[in-house]
Amino acid sequence: MSAWNKWDLHPSVVIGLVLLGGLYVYLGGLRSARRHVASFFGALVVLFLALNGPLHNLSDTYLFSAHMAQHLLLTLVFPPLLLYGTPAWVVRPFLRPRAVIAVARVVTRPLAAALLFTGPIVIWHAPALYEAALRHHNLHILQHLVFLTTAVVMWWPVLSPVPELPRAQHLVQMLYLFLLGIPMSVTGALITLSDSVLYPFYAAAPRVGGLSPLDDQQIGGLLMWVLGGLMLWIVLTVIWFRYSVWDQRGDAETDVPEEAYGVRR
Repeated sequence: MSAWNKWDLHPSVVIGLVLLGGLYVYLGGLRSARRHVASFFGALVVLFLALNGPLHNLSDTYLFSAHMAQHLLLTLVFPPLLLYGTPAWVVRPFLRPRAVIAVARVVTRPLAAALLFTGPIVIWHAPALYEAALRHHNLHILQHLVFLTTAVVMWWPVLSPVPELPRAQHLVQMLYLFLLGIPMSVTGALITLSDSVLYPFYAAAPRVGGLSPLDDQQIGGLLMWVLGGLMLWIVLTVIWFRYSVWDQRGDAETDVPEEAYGVRR
């Protein structure tokens, strides 16, 4: 068993990040405003740190709380940075097939996007499935891919870069984010308030930092319950202030600013 603080690199992750960054450059992403380019490459850095090195080692072998922190990065940090940093002309080539755009128009609407994200988050944290993912590497990879994909879809109604798949109206965005936080908070609360260790894998794991398995589980539950909800509330607050400004201009419900599509006035 390797030490948790070693910087182990996973070739599949590195190759995936290089391909993602290469596509962005090839399709002209660098023509975006600097803040968008910085956001995109910030997303790649977040994904690299989440799936390599100490956090990944702690998650896979030692601490449930580290695993929860990793999942928050994959679902609540990486996707919004990715979408905010990706201009419309980078996304459009992938939407050209009729089947793709038809499915995308359904799944990126708020209700469908919320269900697609919430279902896997709740189901995967059931002890039997969570335990299976920890003990079977390929299943664990599938779990992460599901979280990443559904999280990008979840953030689409808030940060869509293309008018073909438009963002929700601002008040709908705020209600959407508020309701999204409820299942996550309930799941986190159930984990936090459990008086027994739910995941035997971590009960048998080597101890780090003097944390007992139950203390570790409670910290992980609190991260999901409190920090996960807080992150959604921060975004909701930002939308509220932006909505207030746009409402004074009379265009709060009519259009996403052109710059959100990578177009400058």
